[in-house]
This record gives sequence, structure tokens and C-alpha cells, in this order.
Amino acid sequence: MSRKTATLGAIVALALATTLFPSGRDAAALAEAASPTEAPAPAPEEQVPAAPRFISAPVVQPLPPQDRAVPDLPDAAGEAGSLEQLVAMIDTSAPLDPELRCLAGAVYFEARGEPLTGQLAVAEVILNRAADPRFPATYCGVVRQKGQFSFMRGRHMPPIPTASPAWKRARAIAEIAHRGLWESRASAAMFFHARHVSPAWRHSKTRLAQIDTHIFYR
Repeated sequence: MSRKTATLGAIVALALATTLFPSGRDAAALAEAASPTEAPAPAPEEQVPAAPRFISAPVVQPLPPQDRAVPDLPDAAGEAGSLEQLVAMIDTSAPLDPELRCLAGAVYFEARGEPLTGQLAVAEVILNRAADPRFPATYCGVVRQKGQFSFMRGRHMPPIPTASPAWKRARAIAEIAHRGLWESRASAAMFFHARHVSPAWRHSKTRLAQIDTHIFYR
């Protein structure tokens, strides 16, 4: 074999070896190219805040307490020229609320023989006491308080002749006082006594008015 032929064979062998068995750097490049490319992890989905949920439900509002059940009255105070006329305008045939019955009963037993202004003043005392924390908070509670009204039989009121004109007047006065339809001369009174008695407590009270046989204090 000539030297030229041997040299050519060596060159071919080297070329094959380089192709079949690459160097380290080339081998790594080939391995990397041959290996499957791992896809990048998908970006997490953007967190969208959940839409607010609305629950359909009835809303219940507590109703304010109803006023005591008394008959509807016209604008009587503006139409009446006197307390007597106003009393005549009040309908006393309708059913009577228990609280107003206690108020009217006290007016009847304490002042049915008094002029209407005196009866209204008695009713005002009971209204004022019911609004004062020193006394019971209801008309019946005030009337039934022990030792306050001599007509009471324990916690019970004596029978009332409900067909009598005096009772109808007492009913009308109770409604007028409760509704504030007429101004009393003793509108701020908390105590009263008959003129023929002299209770010791009167010296510690402020005298407001004397109406017929009753004297009223604050």
C-alpha cells in the first residue's frame, strides 16, 4: 500500500469516528438535543374573586307598639269651645281598653261629683304618675298601688254603673286626658287630696291648684 493510500484511509476513519463518537461537549449537545423538551408549567390561573351571593329572604321589621285601643277621635279639641262641648263630642259607646277603664274608674270614684275640670285634673295625676319611674308604668298599676286610692278594694275596683251619665263623663274625660286633647289647670300634678283633709305630706310638695273640693300638688 502506498503512503498516499494509507493517509487517505486514516482521514476517512477519523471522520467516521468523529461522527459516531462525538467529543464530550458535542456529545452533551447532542444528548440535550435528543432528549424531549419539558414544556414549562402553565401559569396558575388568575384568581378572580367570587361574585357576591344575594340571598332572597323577607326582612321582618318589628312594628311599633300600637296606641291603646280607643275610638278614633275627630279634631275635637279644635272644634270644641269648652271642655263640656269636648266631652259631648266623645263617643263613649265603643269597647273600652282595660287601661283606659282603670283611668276612667279612678276619675269616676274620685271625682264624679266634681266639675269636669276637676275630673280632668284627677286623670292628669294618674297619667303623670304612670310616666314617672317612682310609680308603676301603667294606669292600672298606678290605680292599684297599695294605699294610694281609698276606693280600691285590695287590687279590685268596685262595680261601676256603666249606664249612668257620670260613668260616660268619666270615660270621656279619660280619653281626653289620654289623648292630650285639653289642657288641665293641674297638668303637672302628681298628688292631690280632698280639701277637708290635711295630709302631712302636703308640706313637702308644691301646691299647683285647687279645683272645687280637691287640691293638687307637684
